[in-house]
Amino acid sequence: MALLTSQLTDIQAKVLGAVANRPGTLIWMGLLMIVLGTIGVFAEAFFSIASISLMGGFAFAAGIMQALHAFQARGWKSVSIQLIFALIYVAIGVIVWVSPEAALEGVTLYLATLLFATGGLRLVTAFQHTVFREWFLPLISAALSILLGGLILSGWPDNSTWVPGMLIAIELLLQGWSLFFLGIAAKNAVK
Repeated sequence: MALLTSQLTDIQAKVLGAVANRPGTLIWMGLLMIVLGTIGVFAEAFFSIASISLMGGFAFAAGIMQALHAFQARGWKSVSIQLIFALIYVAIGVIVWVSPEAALEGVTLYLATLLFATGGLRLVTAFQHTVFREWFLPLISAALSILLGGLILSGWPDNSTWVPGMLIAIELLLQGWSLFFLGIAAKNAVK
């Protein structure tokens, strides 16, 4: 039974929501992310330093807010613990600003270890589900994660200045293309 035009319009409105009214916003956001991601591919060291500096700034600001909260919460049993947290956050922010290279080395080591470990877990999961026809998809994902984690670890710490920035740039490109094509699809659905 064919769907009526009004039913199809209702389904599209439910799926797309407010995006159906402004698909151009998604298209422009996608294009902006694609441009930023492309810049990031060619300026990965800048993206790495900028991202770690931003994280340091957030840690510093969080420490200041934590300290202000602790001073306002007199009589609370955890005031001293909150002040310790505040000092840790402020110290992390200052350390990141003073030595962004060391912070990038830590972040890169964390990312490589995370990729390697999650790849290993996906590998176990893939072999636990060999009864399913699609069991090889988690296997491929596991292999790629382990390979990427191993490649990053093999170049560590020398690759720390560019790996985080490159991963951010790749994420911007993937998200940008995703939003762009979603906006195109929304635009076509509204027609």
